[in-house]
Amino acid sequence: MSPATPAPETGGAALELLVHGVGGATPQSMLDDPRTVRVTGDGTAAVYRRAEDLDAEDHPERYAARPVPEAYCWSNLTSGDGTRALWLLLLPFMVANLAHWMRPPAQGMPGLVRLYGVLVRLVALTLTVLLTAAACEVALDLTAWQCAGTAACSDAYSWLGFLAADRGGWWSAPGRRLALAALVPTALVGLLWYLSNRTWSAYEAQRPPTGYDAPAPEPQPDMPTDTEAADLAEPPTPAELRPALGRPGFWYGRRLVARLRAAHTAAGFLTVAAAIATATARHDTGARAVLGAALQAALVALCAVVLWVVCRRGRSERRLDLRVERTLVSWLPGSALALLALTALHAGWSRPGWASTGTLPGDAAFGALTLAQGGLVVALGVVALLLQRPRRDPRTALRGLGGPAVAMLACALAGVMSGGVAQRVADWLDGSGAGRGGPRIGPPVLLSWQASVIPVLLLLLLVPAALLAVRTVVDARRLRPAVEADYGAAGEPDPVRTGQIAAGRARAALTDSAPVLVGVVSGATLLLGAASVAGAWASGNVPGRAFDGAHPAIASAASAAQAIGSWMIGLGFLLFVTWGRRAYRDASARRTIGILWDVGTFWPRAAHPFAPPCYAERAVPDLTWRMSSWTRGTGGRLVISGHSQGSVLAAAAVWQLTPATRGRVALLTYGSPLERLYGRWFPAYFGPEALRSLHRTVHCWSNLHRATDPIGGPVRVPAEADRPAVDGDVLLDPVAYGRTREHPLPEPILGHSDYQADPAFAERRSALLDRLPPALPRQREPNEQENQGSSGRSSG
Repeated sequence: MSPATPAPETGGAALELLVHGVGGATPQSMLDDPRTVRVTGDGTAAVYRRAEDLDAEDHPERYAARPVPEAYCWSNLTSGDGTRALWLLLLPFMVANLAHWMRPPAQGMPGLVRLYGVLVRLVALTLTVLLTAAACEVALDLTAWQCAGTAACSDAYSWLGFLAADRGGWWSAPGRRLALAALVPTALVGLLWYLSNRTWSAYEAQRPPTGYDAPAPEPQPDMPTDTEAADLAEPPTPAELRPALGRPGFWYGRRLVARLRAAHTAAGFLTVAAAIATATARHDTGARAVLGAALQAALVALCAVVLWVVCRRGRSERRLDLRVERTLVSWLPGSALALLALTALHAGWSRPGWASTGTLPGDAAFGALTLAQGGLVVALGVVALLLQRPRRDPRTALRGLGGPAVAMLACALAGVMSGGVAQRVADWLDGSGAGRGGPRIGPPVLLSWQASVIPVLLLLLLVPAALLAVRTVVDARRLRPAVEADYGAAGEPDPVRTGQIAAGRARAALTDSAPVLVGVVSGATLLLGAASVAGAWASGNVPGRAFDGAHPAIASAASAAQAIGSWMIGLGFLLFVTWGRRAYRDASARRTIGILWDVGTFWPRAAHPFAPPCYAERAVPDLTWRMSSWTRGTGGRLVISGHSQGSVLAAAAVWQLTPATRGRVALLTYGSPLERLYGRWFPAYFGPEALRSLHRTVHCWSNLHRATDPIGGPVRVPAEADRPAVDGDVLLDPVAYGRTREHPLPEPILGHSDYQADPAFAERRSALLDRLPPALPRQREPNEQENQGSSGRSSG
């Protein structure tokens, strides 16, 4: 970024707080000065100034002609050391968490809003169970049950020798093999708990500012306090006139994350216990049967408690909820782990004549999970349609069905990851066993059917992809006259230059077609998933054998789909592991992963506690505190300048300010996805009404956008009373069509980057500063010297 440009010599002291976008930026590049000093913050997120501006508060006369530039750098919140590569495991959880925030706006329907949240949390719970079940499939079924129980396979892998059934060792009993193998999925659940708990202190434990100077009114006994019922039928009182993102407890989800983490951890342990108990129940007699029945009853009871915890309570936002249910948080996962240990001990009981043949009963479990996920997604879609019916907005993605569609994608991602792991391990173990005449080592039949539908899904995607490609070419040709008219090209137009600019605009418009692709993928995934379950249960065999005796073309297509799907799902798993290893060792690869989290982890963990942590729970309070400390300490004006994702953080922080502080703040956004991405996909929080409310509450707001920007766009907030429209004219990109005296060399097409290089940026920022009220006389508080030193350091 280029440095902040001089402002008009009016209005007194002013501060420009720069917030970078996705991918991060260094304070040196944001301030255009190699000598920068950290003003406040730590190594994770901090505010920086130029060294020469460090004592700006003590010498306001130096800054009569320009604002004091500061840079807020938050990139380390999403890209840090090599352990961040483990976050790739959490991708389905992150996508499911997004579905929670995509509900349509609703007022007067608290029951439906609450039901929407419950359904999303249940979908998220099934993802934890699915991931744990996949680990059980690999460790318990493929390795301990099938491979160790087959002489050819166990002989091929020496590390399985002590488990081999034909060697008669102590660990060779099937129940003991399962108990030992259960350590793998148990460790996976423990790792997920650790990753979630590790971020607890870094994110959820960061207490945000309380917002308004006066505390929010306490809710009445019959007034719901969770986010599912945040839109009440009754109109809010004046003290509550603030959007959801401005509520005191919105950026502090510690209590809910703790509850959900306890429930999901317990669900993971119970899944492992259920896999062991199901295998041993068929061979229990006498006292063993009585003990097994007691363990299964306890298992069912704890599962009911987990469901109750997940469904009982959502987010609390109307006040800062500092409570943590420590008994529940420690008791529930501890009880589940103890029950798992008892189940493993019970499985180790000697059972004469018990031999591991065939496969563990995994088909039923995976089939039930697939049906449960499909049913929950359908129910979520029905609720979303009911919510959006009274207030339909044509700009909303998928007409309000964005949440159900994304929830379906989360289930599909989890299925591909789970099936990929199982298929790859089965192929690896079967590489030696099948070649020596032993029985084939294979995953459940349903996973083979699910892998077989992947080629079909890709073929279906070719149709909309081809249509979008053709439309882009047609749009590029159609835009040529508009490009030449925008630049008023003198003399002979340059067809090559015109084509480049028109193609850039056409490609940028593809972003608006994302809902179509998401809808096609989600709908096809739902239908193909149901077909795979029906095929697996009806035939009881893999697709290549289920169509034996059918028409040769059909049988060949089924065999080809199974082979290609198995290869593709295994390749996808290998690519996933390779990318994770590279990200662990390569900082640039970690940066790429960090960009994905910049977009996906803006929202708090409201549905899945194992999702990557919400960086905005740290960044938004940071920005809020910094703006408040400046305006209180200096009485001066402030413009917060946000690019790309930084504009979303800036808007969220402005919503958290007190009314008096917002009156001294101007908002400048550029390359902003506030309406194009967040407004369309998260209409309850960034829809038209929310953005118009932001326009009315902040003193002034201006937005810059380009037609060649694939991410940012207009915010579509019209003029109101004495407030002009937020969007200005579309910026030309490039700034010059051809060679001119001012631009002797060809100017590049910048797209989403370098907005500050455009002259319009300086003009718009100066206009915002001119509209702000003059600086107030500075009033030091008695304890100000302790909280804010002469260098501008603050306790925020």
